[in-house]
Amino acid sequence: MAKKSEGAVKNVAISRYGWATLFMSLVFIAILVFIFKIKYSEGSVWRELGRQETVKKDREIQPNRGNIYADDDRLLATSEPLYGVYVDFMSEGIKQDTLMKYATPLSQALAKKFPDRTAAQYKRIILDGWDLSRKELAEIKRNKKNKSNKKIKVRSRYVRIIRPDINYLELKELKTFPFFNQRSNRSGLFTEERTMRLKPFGRLAGRTVGSIYKDYDAGGTSGLELKYDSILKGVPGVKTRQRVQGRWIDVVLEEPTDGVDVKTTLNVDMQDMAEKALYNKLAETKAESGVAIVMEVATGEIKAITNLDRVSEGVYAEGNPNAFSYMSEPGSTFKTVSLMVALEDGVVTPEEEVFVGNGLFEYKGRIIKDHDWRKGQDKGSVTIARGMYSSLNVVIAKMILKGYENNPQKYVQRIHDLGLTKKIEWDVPLKGKEGTSVIRFPDDKGNPWSKTTLPWMSFGYETQVPPIYMLMFYNGIANNGKMIKPFITKSFVKDGKIETEFETEVINPKLCSEKTLNQVKDILRGVVTDGTGKAVNSEYFPISGKTGTAMIAARGGYEGYYVSFCGYFPSDNPKYTCFVGIRRPQGSPSGGLMPGAVFKQIAEGIYKKNLVSTTVKPIKDTVNSLIPVLKGGSLKNTEIVLKGIKQSFSFTGDKFDWVKQGSYLEGISLEGNTSVKKGLVPDVTGMGARDAIYLLENAGLRVTMVGAGKVKQQSIPGGSTLIKGATIKIELN
Repeated sequence: MAKKSEGAVKNVAISRYGWATLFMSLVFIAILVFIFKIKYSEGSVWRELGRQETVKKDREIQPNRGNIYADDDRLLATSEPLYGVYVDFMSEGIKQDTLMKYATPLSQALAKKFPDRTAAQYKRIILDGWDLSRKELAEIKRNKKNKSNKKIKVRSRYVRIIRPDINYLELKELKTFPFFNQRSNRSGLFTEERTMRLKPFGRLAGRTVGSIYKDYDAGGTSGLELKYDSILKGVPGVKTRQRVQGRWIDVVLEEPTDGVDVKTTLNVDMQDMAEKALYNKLAETKAESGVAIVMEVATGEIKAITNLDRVSEGVYAEGNPNAFSYMSEPGSTFKTVSLMVALEDGVVTPEEEVFVGNGLFEYKGRIIKDHDWRKGQDKGSVTIARGMYSSLNVVIAKMILKGYENNPQKYVQRIHDLGLTKKIEWDVPLKGKEGTSVIRFPDDKGNPWSKTTLPWMSFGYETQVPPIYMLMFYNGIANNGKMIKPFITKSFVKDGKIETEFETEVINPKLCSEKTLNQVKDILRGVVTDGTGKAVNSEYFPISGKTGTAMIAARGGYEGYYVSFCGYFPSDNPKYTCFVGIRRPQGSPSGGLMPGAVFKQIAEGIYKKNLVSTTVKPIKDTVNSLIPVLKGGSLKNTEIVLKGIKQSFSFTGDKFDWVKQGSYLEGISLEGNTSVKKGLVPDVTGMGARDAIYLLENAGLRVTMVGAGKVKQQSIPGGSTLIKGATIKIELN
């Protein structure tokens, strides 16, 4: 009986084992079937769903837009990164009890730093974001349970905490706040970066540097920003946002290529001088607009260019590119062109006399008038040179009629041969005929030649020559007859290395013979010493040039005046050429007293700052040999070193935490560095790299460094208004 019982038990056990094995086999087969189905049949659907839950779609990584620099590497335009601040309340690392614990101190810290909302408002945003995330998670779970394909708009993953975008330094401070000082998967904190275009010198050279659209990605709208938009903007990269271990991270698929920097020929100091001088004269004369351009004689580099238009009573701002777009009759500055042509062709000599009489000359039914004809004074005959000094229309008209009345084609051809009508590509975007000279030939059917065109053309009417061409012509005279193209863009720079460098372009290697050139130079000097340009004469150095006054054609007649002065300095060794034009000033128009006064102010400012060598008392060897050469830096560390080597020192003015190099004439005299203040860019010139980088980064700037030794110069000048997050370049030697 017992044996039978044991056999039965054994059979039952085997049977149960068989059934268990069969069940497990069926489950295994079912798993394989489901795996096969998911992988090969429904795989694409599930993978897409999983990707949607863990990976955001590809997004662009915006490259850094290239900077625009002045000639000394000071920034004219740069980009500042700004950050939109968000919290993902579905981040798996967020703990409810921790959030509730720090909600109040976090809100208080936010309200103190960003006071456009109260602490209570910040706290409500945080608590509402948390509550919303719980509701959305519950809804997602219900849908999964009910196997619903209904899409849920998840809003709690992108809750904006701070209304404005913030800069890099503010972001660093934000990450020290309660709750936000944790890892991002525990705080849910993340940012979206965008970029803002900034100009460290404000509106300086605003029209030339240009601007970009409010939508940063849309690129440039004017000036160099538009002209070189394609190289400044760079090439975007590609990234995805992926959920990993409960937090979102950016995964870069393709790195962006930053834009190329543009280095200009503009000099910040000269630009500032030109803008201030022109602005003041425009406001004084209540003029409509004005232009001032300064060009380096030997190179063609434009050192300053300002275009000011009236925006309201007494207020002017950079507007139209007046240097290129003043397509009006130039007036008497054009007389120098006629003079050069006539002298070169041997039509007259400077000493030859022309009858002027009372300043009225009738020709072909029209009367040519000198500016002083109303005086009724009979001047009799005057020399060609004196006619230029006094800017007499009758003299110039009779001179040109003498040589070209029977062959006006020759006169116009000589003007074209000078290069004054050559089509030139400029550094700023223009439209239509802007930036070109319009001087027609006698056989021009589109603009018929009249019987009085020749004499009126001789003194600057019936032509259109923009300021940039007059500047180029006068610079050719200053440059010993070689006329070169004025230009603004000096080079394209990538990662501190020059990619493309622009060289001087010669428009006409020889305007005229040396004899003619010297005669023209003597006459232009005489205009300033003995003629209409007397107001421009300087007691410090000689100036040469020519005044211009022209009526402005409008609605079939003339309305208002365009006054100008173009010349160069110093006359005996020209370094700079300058053109100043003022449109529709009120009062008695005068090329000498109005634009001439601006020219003189600019010229004397440049001369004193750039062309004069100041004699400095030499340091006595007996003293110098005992005095160490100091770098600027921390006062505390400087005192420790000087006391350690038993070197006496004193202070110039008040004590500051940071000092400059100081004076060594009678021992070491330390001078406080007053630029190390909140809201200002520190002046780090003369400092070592460590102190300079510490100060600049502590102020919130991003630093790039070239060279070794002491800081020679910095791209953003010390004492300027601080723009946190901006990049500053320092050069050491």
